[in-house]
Amino acid sequence: MSNPFGTVPPDAILAGEATDAYFERTRATLEHADKNPHVVAEVTADQFPTGDFDVFTGVKDVATLFEGRDVDIDALPDGQLFDGGPVCRIEGPYLEFAALETALLGFLSQPSGFATAALEARVAAPDSLVLSFGARHVHPSIASTVERAALLAGLDGFSHVAAGEILGREAGGTMPHALMFCFGEGNQADAWTAFDEAVGEDVPRIALVDTFWDEKSESLLAAETLGDDLDGVRIDTTGSRRGDFRHIIREVRWELDARGHEDVDVFCSGGLAPETIRNLRDVADGFGVGSHITGADSVDFSLDIVEIEGEPISKRGKLSGVKDVYRTPDGGHHVALADREAPDDGESLFEPLVRDGEVVREFDLEAATDRCLTDAAAVDFGSTLEE
Repeated sequence: MSNPFGTVPPDAILAGEATDAYFERTRATLEHADKNPHVVAEVTADQFPTGDFDVFTGVKDVATLFEGRDVDIDALPDGQLFDGGPVCRIEGPYLEFAALETALLGFLSQPSGFATAALEARVAAPDSLVLSFGARHVHPSIASTVERAALLAGLDGFSHVAAGEILGREAGGTMPHALMFCFGEGNQADAWTAFDEAVGEDVPRIALVDTFWDEKSESLLAAETLGDDLDGVRIDTTGSRRGDFRHIIREVRWELDARGHEDVDVFCSGGLAPETIRNLRDVADGFGVGSHITGADSVDFSLDIVEIEGEPISKRGKLSGVKDVYRTPDGGHHVALADREAPDDGESLFEPLVRDGEVVREFDLEAATDRCLTDAAAVDFGSTLEE
């Protein structure tokens, strides 16, 4: 089978076949009428700044989509935060990119949603280890998109092996409850010992300690079993059985410390949201975040023509004319017509992406992460989440 999982292949995306049917009707109509106007189109979520910032990403895939096409594109840098106005601007003959709109918006909308949610988790515990555990909640074909968005937002790592091969990063993780089941209740020490003997020295010895018995009891048994080799314990208790999760973590920490195991970290996972993380960040050492990232709403981007043959135009509810966006020294996001004077001390955020079909920007994930975290601090991203 050439396509066993029924996914849309890359060739179809690049050919403009991953599109909505009405764009094919539009193309047929315009070709029939011998019309192909020169337009400027902009990708936006909100027309004016709202104060609620999202992370912009997916732009590398956009560049790949438009490579070789007769268009010019400007866009925000990868990892930039925005709260209104355009994030991407395309100029060229309309039929050159009409059928690509669906794929373009998909490349931007969902990854930006993932990255924004990951940033929420990051700022909830800025000094803790935070990992992405959510790839199991999405189609395997986009696992690397999830994990890249998580890294871009500053998370410390992820669990998906194939995504790691694509991204050039090593996936992390230790043991699931299934491993504990295979050894059986009462044999937890055998499971942890076998794990310690089987895996490489570079793998942290993090014992899962909530499978059969009380979290405190299994944590102390793990510490007794592995001794100084134990790096940490992980508590993944389902929400229906947790009770006061903070109290459980504090109790585990207390009992480990009381027996001289101050160096054993406590790691939490299982349905964690930023508000949960904030409540635990002073008593736990690390967090695995899954569904909060993968269940994030996509950013509701749309593509609209704002200029046609040099004249401003727009549908009702949208703003006509070619625009630029700026970051002001106070962290503000300013939107203005591109032919007007820039705001005082405002820094334009648009950068060239494609010129005459040639990709003119390089992409570096570490640089995008630095940009994301720096801009998050500049716009005080975490403040609204704390309220």
